[in-house]
Formats: sequence, structure tokens, C-alpha cells
Amino acid sequence: MVPAATVRLRPGPLARAGLGADDALRAVETATRGTRVAQTFEGNRATDVVVLLAEAARRRPEDLRRLPLKTPDGRLITLGDVADIARSSGRYMIAHQGARRVQTVTANTAGRDVAGFATELATRLRGPGVLPTTVYAELAGTAEAQRLAQRELLLHSLLVGAIIVLLLWLAFGAAGRLMLVLANLPFALVGGVVAVALGGATLSLGSLVGFVTLFGIATRNAVMLISHYDHLVRAEGKEWGQATALQGASERLGPILMTALVTGLALLPLALGSGDPGREIEGPMAIVILGGLATSTLLSLFVLPTLALRFVRFDADAMP
Repeated sequence: MVPAATVRLRPGPLARAGLGADDALRAVETATRGTRVAQTFEGNRATDVVVLLAEAARRRPEDLRRLPLKTPDGRLITLGDVADIARSSGRYMIAHQGARRVQTVTANTAGRDVAGFATELATRLRGPGVLPTTVYAELAGTAEAQRLAQRELLLHSLLVGAIIVLLLWLAFGAAGRLMLVLANLPFALVGGVVAVALGGATLSLGSLVGFVTLFGIATRNAVMLISHYDHLVRAEGKEWGQATALQGASERLGPILMTALVTGLALLPLALGSGDPGREIEGPMAIVILGGLATSTLLSLFVLPTLALRFVRFDADAMP
């Protein structure tokens, strides 16, 4: 809001003076903003001649009361005789969109996620009597952009996930081994969710990106372990049992731990500085990946071999 002067015409005195509202308001506009009445030319340069009230006579809104107006019968009256002039405040700009007036209201959220705040705000705005019948609200900005980005990310992730499951089915050729790979995903999910909860963060776009990345790393570790079981039984002639399961897990301990350690050390600075400006995406992503790597690595080395012994056969005659 900015300081302003309000000129409110009085219809009775204005009619008795024989003046129209346009005449009075046009005089106010000329006095305060100026009106071009002519042009002067000097070579190819044109200069406007503008009629404007002297600055000393328009410094205060009350000075406009002495603005002279000429009636149709030649009499001179002042603006104060036909209008009320007062100090006020008003908008410095009125924006329009689609021939409708627009008022932009901004807000910064603290201590909660933007999407949740936008959802609650939209619910409250739809309540009865909150907004006049001639006014409606549209939520835009970060909340809307994040909602669209999350929807696109989920759609693309589901599509890519379906393709990966199909490729794993073609590679393993057995439903049991495919389910064993997919069983590693909940291990990663648990760690990511716990890390987000302990860190006091919320489910944001960065967290979703972290879960997608985490699922890829967890799937890779499971594929490495199952492929090595296949190699031990098929290429080395081992008999599938507890000894082979322990051997395969111990031989894949190094590569799996190395992947987790290198990734964790690379993401640790981002996770520690997740609250710094500019890390709104990388910080939550790093927290999710670190938490998921911890549980996924431990459970894939201890729980996954147990599940393989219980539900999957790696005998040579069961190979695809």
C-alpha cells in the first residue's frame, strides 16, 4: 500500500455548477499527471509541451481543494466546492490477467513441507464464507511446481520400474529370483523413511529423488548377490545349501560394502549441510540415500541369503 489522495465528487454541487464528472476528473488528472497540449520541433527532435500544476501547489492533497474549475457559464469555482479530498492509501499497481483483477499473496513456510501447507490452505479456502462470492483463489508458485514435478517423477519412475522388472524377468527367468530382488527394496525403504523421520525433514521432491536412486542401488546389490549364487552353482559346481549361501554372501561382502561406503562418503557433506540455502533438493536426497544404504546393505547381506535358502532354488537343473 502507498499513500494516495482520494477525490470523491459530490453529485449535487457538481450538477448545480453545470459540470460533468469527467470534466472535474480531467482537471485533476491534468493538475497531477499533466496533459500534452502541443509539441515543439528542433530539427528531427520533438518535445512535448505539457500543462501541469506547479509543484508547490500539489505537494499536499489538501492543496487540490484550490484547483480552479471553469463552469459552462464562465464562472470559476474550486475543486473543493464540488468534491471531498482526503488522504488515503491504496495499491500502487492493479494487475490483470484474462481481463480480471489479480492480487498476489506470498507466504513462506517454516517447519513443515510446502505441499502439506498448500493442501491445508486450499481446504480452508474452500470453506463456506472464507472468500466473497466474486473472489476465488488459485495456488501457484513453489507448491504447484513441486506437485507437478512429483507427479511426473512418480509416473516416470513407475514406467522405468516396470521396464526394469521385465528385464530382470528376462535375465533370471524365474519368479522366485525376481521376487528375491524385489524383496530388497523394502529393506532400503525402511532405512530411508527412518532417516527422514530422525532428521526432522519432510517428504519433498528431493526425498523422492533419493528414494528412486536408493532403489536402484539396492536392486544392483541384490542382482550382484543372486548372480554370484548362480555362478557358484553353475560354473563352480557348488551344491546349493547353507554353506554356498554363506560363501556367496561373504564373497560379495567387499563389493557391496565398497559401493555403500563410497556413496555414503560422497553424500555425507550434503546430508550434514541439508539446511543450508541452495541444498533444498540435494540435502533431503542425501539423507534418504544414506539411511536406505545402511539398512539395505546390512539386510541384503544377512537377511537376503536366508530368504534365498528358504524360497529359491539355485540347483543346476533349476537354472533357466
